[in-house]
Amino acid sequence: MVDHVPFTDIYADETIVERVGEVLRSGRYVKGPVLEEFEERFAEASGTEHAVGVSNGTAALLLAMKGLDIGPGDEVFVPGHTYFATVSPVLEVEATPRFVDVDPDRLTMDPDALRAAVEAADSPRAVAVTHMHGVPADMDPILEVVEEHDLLLIEDAAQAHLAEYDGQPVGSFGDAGCYSFYPTKNMTVGGDGGMITTQRDDLAAAARALRNHGRDGSGEHVRLGLNYRLDETNAAVGIEQLERLPDWSEGRREAARTYDERLEGVPGVETPPNPADATPVYHHYPVLVEERERFRSFLDDRGVDTGVHYDVAVHEHPAVRERVGDADAPVAEDVSARTVSLPMHPRLSEAEIAHVCDAVEAYAARAEQGGR
Repeated sequence: MVDHVPFTDIYADETIVERVGEVLRSGRYVKGPVLEEFEERFAEASGTEHAVGVSNGTAALLLAMKGLDIGPGDEVFVPGHTYFATVSPVLEVEATPRFVDVDPDRLTMDPDALRAAVEAADSPRAVAVTHMHGVPADMDPILEVVEEHDLLLIEDAAQAHLAEYDGQPVGSFGDAGCYSFYPTKNMTVGGDGGMITTQRDDLAAAARALRNHGRDGSGEHVRLGLNYRLDETNAAVGIEQLERLPDWSEGRREAARTYDERLEGVPGVETPPNPADATPVYHHYPVLVEERERFRSFLDDRGVDTGVHYDVAVHEHPAVRERVGDADAPVAEDVSARTVSLPMHPRLSEAEIAHVCDAVEAYAARAEQGGR
């Protein structure tokens, strides 16, 4: 009998522990062959020429923008529904974020809204698109806008490791793909970590220098950089997690299919998108409900952990609003006000999913009867 369903499950086995032990016994903890192996394997898996390991996903976005020379006077188009870290690096390089509303059917950047925003801009320079919740953004029309206006394209793939759009891995469409390996992500590195993927030799070289105090292969500090390195122990965990990722992704998709079958048509509960042109990896399984806190409290009383990703649209955070003013993204604001993430990880059992769905159905039934 199931009485508690945790929101996520962080995986480590003896093989992973032993791999880390090998690094510790080697005495080589940074800038070594294990990171190089991880980078090579990640580049191959993501369909890119290069992968550059960095200290976290935010650093990946920041160094990609620095490496592409995005800075003061540049306008960078970002979705209204995303994590704060998609936007904070834009502000850190002193560029100007322009917020683009999201498609209500996909919950990712709306290509039509992007086109309108770019055409109204004074100094458009780049698009930072998020593959939200592990669902790829609608890349074909986004790429049309990027190419027509000669813009840079950065993919925030922090929630979408090896998700595919029309059979092509995300993170391989633009100038840079940026990943996070935070412990709750689809794969981790035993702590914080990140990766930049790119087809561009110049960006890969710049990112490698920027993560290591701006030093190039000669040892000279050719750029102004800081320490954003990914350690050997983290890379060792990453190699083992990457090996398991395809099976884990399929486990997430199977859990999502079961959720879909049970929850589709439940009154007052909107299930997440599953576009025909995409192969999602379901970092989250977000549903949209009214009276979010009452819904979460009801599930909590029945042993179901939930999350909120994210509680307000990114342009509504004080640190952003005080710098860029108001933004017009009503769909993003509505989604942010109603979203609740149900438990999602590749080891969810049928009994656990059934317990979650029973609780959601019970809430809907009570709400229909006017109960609390």
